[in-house]
Parts: sequence; C-alpha cells; structure tokens
Amino acid sequence: MIEQTYTGRMSGPVSTPSPSVPQDDPTGLQSFAVLLRRMNGELNRVTEEFAQSQGLHLTDMRALIAILDDDPALGPMTPGRLRKHLNLTSGAMTACVDRLEKAGHIRRVRADGDRRVVHLHYADPAREVARDFFRPLALSTDTARARFTRDELMVVVRFLAEMNHELGRLRETPAPSAPVG
Repeated sequence: MIEQTYTGRMSGPVSTPSPSVPQDDPTGLQSFAVLLRRMNGELNRVTEEFAQSQGLHLTDMRALIAILDDDPALGPMTPGRLRKHLNLTSGAMTACVDRLEKAGHIRRVRADGDRRVVHLHYADPAREVARDFFRPLALSTDTARARFTRDELMVVVRFLAEMNHELGRLRETPAPSAPVG
C-alpha cells in the first residue's frame, strides 16, 4: 500500500513506499525488487482479466503484446520472429497464431515481394477492444505521471529502458542449471 506524505514541488502528492519496503534504503535493490514485483503482479492481473474476457491464453497475450510493441525498424512481425521471442515450438506458435486470428485479434498478411513470408498485424477492431479495456490502466498511469516533473519522468524512462535492456540480455544468456535435490 502506498501512503501519501506531502505535496512538494511536483504537480501532485508525492508517494513514499509502504512499510514493507525497507525504509532504511528506499532506493536499494530490495526496495526495487518489492516494488517491481508488485507492479508486475498488478499488470499481470489486468492482463489476465483481459485474456479471460477475450477467451485467450496468457501466451496469446504475450504474442499480442509482442506484435503491438514490435520495433518498426525490424519490419512487420513474422511467425518465426514471434516464435523466437516467445520461445515456443513451431506447433505451439502455429496454434497461438491460429487462435489469435480466429478470435479476430490479428491478421495474417502475405508479403508482396515473397508470398511465402507471412506478416502478423494487430487487427484494428481488436485494437479498439483492447484500448477500451485498458483505458482505466492508461488513466491511472497518466495520473501517476502527473505527480512528477518532466526531469523526474526522464529519469524513470531511462531506468525502465535500462531495465528492459538488462532483461533482454538475460533472455539472450542461458540460465545456469539449478541443482536438484
């Protein structure tokens, strides 16, 4: 639980971590771990609710997010790139894409230059459904953003970008085997 403590130079109240976050080091690794887990849990809850409302699996949601957030510099998302990103087998990827297409969330489009290549696009009607569902999350995000100055937000953006970079590096590095026992 976040408690409001004072209104400072920012445009709104400033939050301090709840008592379960170590107060002796609010910017320490333990505090970040607790706060990131909480935020991740809440975002997962909202995502799971959307998935259930649409009859989708969580893997389908991960696929939709990957398609939505894909880097345009890489060109349109393909089933092969998506399979690698999600670390799925070919069969599981095909089943996922089939479910998403059948539910109207994505479109498969053959490439003009090579009809063997398939591009995956987020379908416009599905984008509207998602926008409506996630509007409260967007409004909450905007409310939280309004409590910070632009300079503070730039630090947050830099931190999140660095976290995403480090998490991407972890994905590329094989995990060590855990001892069984």
